[in-house]
Order: sequence, then C-alpha cells, then structure tokens
Amino acid sequence: MPINFDKALGSHETALMLQARRTGVLASNIANADTPNYKARDIDFKSILQNAQSSTLPLEKTQPGHISPSGMGAGNVELKYRVPGQSSLDGNTVDLDREKAAFAENAVRYQATLNFLSGRFKGMMGALKGD
Repeated sequence: MPINFDKALGSHETALMLQARRTGVLASNIANADTPNYKARDIDFKSILQNAQSSTLPLEKTQPGHISPSGMGAGNVELKYRVPGQSSLDGNTVDLDREKAAFAENAVRYQATLNFLSGRFKGMMGALKGD
C-alpha cells in the first residue's frame, strides 16, 4: 500500500512553507526600518492556510524556466500592507518592536512545525521498519 504524504503530513507542509516565506517578509521589514516611504508588509497566514486546507493555493509560473507550481504549496502568496500604529514623518510604516515580535513568534511556530513533521517522519520510518 503506497504512502500518501498529503494525508500523512496534512497542512503542516504548507504551513512550513508559509512560515519560511513569512520569515523573509518580516526580515525585509526589519532591514528597511529606516528606509523612507517603505511600507511594512506581511502575510495573512490564517486565511492562506484555511484556503490551502479547503483547496489548492493559486500559484503560477512567472518565467518559462520555473518549476511547475502543482503541489508546491506556498510559492506565490499575496503580501498585504500592514496598518501602521503611528505614522512616521518619512512615510515609513515599520514598527520595529512589532516586527521583531512577529519575527520571534514566526520562528517559534516554524520550529514547532519542524518538530511535528520530524515526529511524523520518525513514526512513518518506524512503521516501515516494523518497530
């Protein structure tokens, strides 16, 4: 009987890809904290993951040499602008404390997802070995 990884891993594979993408977005926000007119962006993680659980994510190839998006998960996600808590004089909407907190929370969630997936793979390996 073949193993169906989609059923075995559930939405955790997509969550891991989204969290990795969000890490890059948050790092970009932090790096541009002093850039005039930079607008902080983020991923609406909850809505994307809910859509992923109910259907497939809308992915597309932007270059002819790109890998086909079928089964790829969170490659192309819509980035949303963050609503600033307080305006800055130079038009920058990055709140450094908020970005650092979001980055730390995302890192913890990423590690938790990795640990969960690691446990799933160990369980599958044990089942295959007959342990």
